[in-house]
Amino acid sequence: MGLARLLVALTASAAFGHASADNFFGVVTRVWDGDTLWVRPDGDGKPVKLRLQGLDAPESCQAGGPQATAALKSRVLGQRVQVQAKATDTYQRRVVNVSFAGEDVGAWMVSQGHAWSYGFRYHAGRYAAEEHAARAAGRGLFADPHAIEPRIFRKQHGKCPMPYPSRRSRA
Repeated sequence: MGLARLLVALTASAAFGHASADNFFGVVTRVWDGDTLWVRPDGDGKPVKLRLQGLDAPESCQAGGPQATAALKSRVLGQRVQVQAKATDTYQRRVVNVSFAGEDVGAWMVSQGHAWSYGFRYHAGRYAAEEHAARAAGRGLFADPHAIEPRIFRKQHGKCPMPYPSRRSRA
């Protein structure tokens, strides 16, 4: 019985590779928006969809959304990063902390004014200090006094429509 359990555990570990681990290194293969990206774990062929923890970037169809996406792409696309998985969200994305060259990517996004610190109830969120500094400096989306937090935008307008490439653009 012990040998059978060991074989099952080894088989499951091999099937999931590094992507099932809580912490792994990999290369960013795609950036969807300012807080969602795909990372291909080292030694594993399949990229994993991830959501950055502790921040909320503007929706892609919202003011500041394209700039947030471009900022995240310029920072990490094609780069090797460290991922620390924390949870899974309602969209089945792994919620993670990502580090690039020793720097917390979420903290960088908020400090540059490309996202809000994601707070809950009376807690300002893990990047509250970075948001405060970005607001004080008028960086990024904080330069606009009428910028709307993504959670409020989604309540008012719903989620952005999913872009589907035409058959011609796939060639």
